[in-house]
Amino acid sequence: MVADDLSSNVRFGKMILPTAETVEAQRELTAIVGPANCIVDPADLRTYECDGLTGTRVRPRVVVLPATTAEVAGVVRVSRKYGLPIVPRGAGTGLSGGALPSEGSIVIGLSRMNAILGVDFENLRMRVQPGVINLDVTKAIAARGYYYAPDPSSQSVCSIGGNIAENSGGAHCLKYGFTVNHVVAATIVTADGDIVELGSASPDALGYDLMAVLVGSEGLVGIVTEAVVRILRSPEATRTFFATFPSTDEAGDCVAGIVAAGIVPAAIEMMDQLAIEAIVKSTGVDWPLDVGAALLVDVDGPLAEAEHTAAQSIEIARSSGAIEVRTPRDERERALMWKGRKGAFAAMGRISPNYYVQDGVIPRSEISVVLREIGALCAREGFRVANVFHAGDGNLHPLVLYDGRIPGQAHHAAAVAADILKICVRHGGSITGEHGVGADKAAYMGEIFSDDDLETMNFVRCAFDPERVFNPGKVFPTPRLCGDRPGTYVAHSTEIAGEAGRG
Repeated sequence: MVADDLSSNVRFGKMILPTAETVEAQRELTAIVGPANCIVDPADLRTYECDGLTGTRVRPRVVVLPATTAEVAGVVRVSRKYGLPIVPRGAGTGLSGGALPSEGSIVIGLSRMNAILGVDFENLRMRVQPGVINLDVTKAIAARGYYYAPDPSSQSVCSIGGNIAENSGGAHCLKYGFTVNHVVAATIVTADGDIVELGSASPDALGYDLMAVLVGSEGLVGIVTEAVVRILRSPEATRTFFATFPSTDEAGDCVAGIVAAGIVPAAIEMMDQLAIEAIVKSTGVDWPLDVGAALLVDVDGPLAEAEHTAAQSIEIARSSGAIEVRTPRDERERALMWKGRKGAFAAMGRISPNYYVQDGVIPRSEISVVLREIGALCAREGFRVANVFHAGDGNLHPLVLYDGRIPGQAHHAAAVAADILKICVRHGGSITGEHGVGADKAAYMGEIFSDDDLETMNFVRCAFDPERVFNPGKVFPTPRLCGDRPGTYVAHSTEIAGEAGRG
């Protein structure tokens, strides 16, 4: 049962009678963030019932929108005082249920903390608040010839704080790395409400690399309130080409051939026929519909290098069976090509009422065979599947298309998406590349991790949050207390000697 406001679950018919304690909690939270930023109205709370994975919804007890690190710390301390679980939330664009509220939880939304606090061009660093939109980092420095490398397809709406929580990737992370490679320091609020600095803006900081623990921790170890990110000088030249193929087999061979030739493109994105159809209908790009797959490739670097590697990559595409190879006439046409790719998920609405997006990883050499298995699985189960993904690093994004108006189809599509993850694991891959585990994939952690692995991960989490107040119910396949030891019970020596027993 989920409370409709910050009140106890004492119900008489539809009436909720708040206790004095919960009214006091609401009063204390309002005093910290102001009445306009403490949301308890049931209609307003509906906005925060889910993230980008909309199939599961839980209404939070209250949502607070702090504006400073001190306010975040104050909210955490009040939440702890009244025993309320805490769910951090960025822009709400995540696709694994990472920001799904827990029952009776306080959601701490960080969207108001959206300031760029400083840029250090000499040391290639920028300090930002967590609510800064990913693309706005690059926009703020582009005129000076710099940019921020991690570029999720949702970069125009997703926030840096959420990117840190999920270790987000993007099209150009094949060459430049994920969020973990570009966030060097952070200010966090711990589960006790303390304010702690991790990492360092300087290179090669002393001590344990706690930033590697924080980035990708999905809100389990702390709430980021400031971050120092690495910025890069824009490459001298970028060369782009678009190639079509008879099927994903030839396109997959091309990807493997380019990488095997020693070329590290900035990006290699693959789209199959259904994805191309949706993109054309959504953006108006003049891509052919009578092909099986297409690749969109960027190479960059010094001008001579970019032109040489582009020419070499195009030759590999042709030798792999490309039907057509196009190069954009100008920057406008190049931007339109990338607009098509980055808008692919949203474009699926043009060909299907609903879709379930999955996020698995496989070795590049397995792309062709895995896509065939996914296609056969979906056909057998009565679904169409569109594939659009980061082919260069084997990060698949199969979209299972379904109609939510048909009873049972949503549940069936989710089950098929889970089977897709098992295919990825069977071929030497993983259950997530960049979307995170969250609530969506927690049940499948056992597919790739043993009980000992999960126990060790839990100990790390509990070193930061022993009471598990941050984002409870996420990542781990079953609720685990700090110190839980899964597996066969082993009797203690005192029990064997008859000196003690189990209740």
